[in-house]
Amino acid sequence: MDHGAIIIARMSRRPAPGRTAARDPDPAHDEQGRPSKTQRKKDSADLQALGQNLTRLSPSVLDTLALPDALREALAEYGRTRSHEGRRRQLQFVGKLMRQVDAQPLHEAVAQAQLGQARDSLSLHEAERWRTALMDDDQAMTQWATEVPGSDLQQLRTLVRNARSQSRGDAAAGEAVRQGRAYRELFQFIRSHLGSLR
Repeated sequence: MDHGAIIIARMSRRPAPGRTAARDPDPAHDEQGRPSKTQRKKDSADLQALGQNLTRLSPSVLDTLALPDALREALAEYGRTRSHEGRRRQLQFVGKLMRQVDAQPLHEAVAQAQLGQARDSLSLHEAERWRTALMDDDQAMTQWATEVPGSDLQQLRTLVRNARSQSRGDAAAGEAVRQGRAYRELFQFIRSHLGSLR
């Protein structure tokens, strides 16, 4: 029997009656069902990443989470650490401490904070878009009145006029355009009224 025939014969063997075919091993677990070394390293890296996301949360958000004192202090120490190597080691320590807590509520808190940051960013972009439109085109005032009813249009007209005037003056003087007080006041007016629509 040639080599190819041996391989085919082995591949076509079926398990004996009453025996099940051998399963492909689960790469995440060893023969005893324990997590494999690769899986443990992945889990550890995931916890470190979650810990790093926790370090970006504000103290007021962290206060709402049921964190063990040791983990809370380790997160605070990470914030105080300045050297790259020190932060790397501290983050490993945070990941180690996180093995003792339920990570699901922490994942949810991080996701909620990231969602809030995304909303804030969208809100800023929308206000910027409106400010540019109002400064550049008188028709934008009509659109604003339709989309944002109840705002003080007289005040808005005054703010737009002041911002345009300041912008022209800054341009004539060779200064950075759209950095002045009137421009900021227009932005604040727009942002506060857009926020009231949510």
